[in-house]
Amino acid sequence: MKVAVLDINGKDTGRQAELSKDVFAIEPNNHAVYLDVKQYLANQRQGTHKAKERAEIAGSTRKIKKQKGTGTARAGSIKSGVFKGGGRMFGPRPRNYGFKLNKSLKRLARKSALSIKANDKSILVMEDFNFEAPKTKNFVDVLKALEVENKKSLIVLGGTNNNVYLSSRNFKGSEVITASELSTYKIMNANKVILIESALEGIESNLSK
Repeated sequence: MKVAVLDINGKDTGRQAELSKDVFAIEPNNHAVYLDVKQYLANQRQGTHKAKERAEIAGSTRKIKKQKGTGTARAGSIKSGVFKGGGRMFGPRPRNYGFKLNKSLKRLARKSALSIKANDKSILVMEDFNFEAPKTKNFVDVLKALEVENKKSLIVLGGTNNNVYLSSRNFKGSEVITASELSTYKIMNANKVILIESALEGIESNLSK
C-alpha cells in the first residue's frame, strides 16, 4: 500500500511511502477497538468519588420512636438513608476502574484502528520537519498547508521533538505524540492521522510482532 509523501508546505515530494499490509490493511476487529478504547477511557477516571453512609454521618444514635404501635414503618436511627440528612444508601466508594487486556488484543486494536483510517483515506505521510524555535504560528501554518487546521488531527513523530511539541500545545484541535505513545483511542479520536516518515518504521515494527 503506497501513500504519497508530503513536505512541510503540503506539496507532493514525488516520493511514496510503503505502508505494511499487515498493519494498515487488515480486516478491522471492531470489538478489539471497542475494548481498547473502553480501557483507555476507564484508566482516565480518578475513581475518587465518595458518599457518606449511615455509619459515617454525625448524629444521634437514639431510637427515634417506639418499635410498634405507630402505624408506620419501624425506624431505629435518624441517620438512616430514608431520612433527610441521613447517609446515602449504596453510595459510590473509591475504586479503580481499570481492567486488563492482553497485549495481542491491544496490538490487534491499534492495527484495526490504523486500517480503518487508511481505508477512509484519513492517513497522511509527511517528511520529517523541525522548527528553529517553538512557535504556534509555524505549527498552524503546517496544518493549513495540509488542510487540516479545522479538523482534529494527530501527528505521530518518530522521536521526541520539543520544538514541534511545544509549538502544538496552544492549538487544541491537534495533538503531537511519538510513535511509542500511539493508542487506539487517539487514532480513532482524530479526523486525520499524520505520520512522519521516521515514525513508520517504529509503528510497523511494534505492531508486526
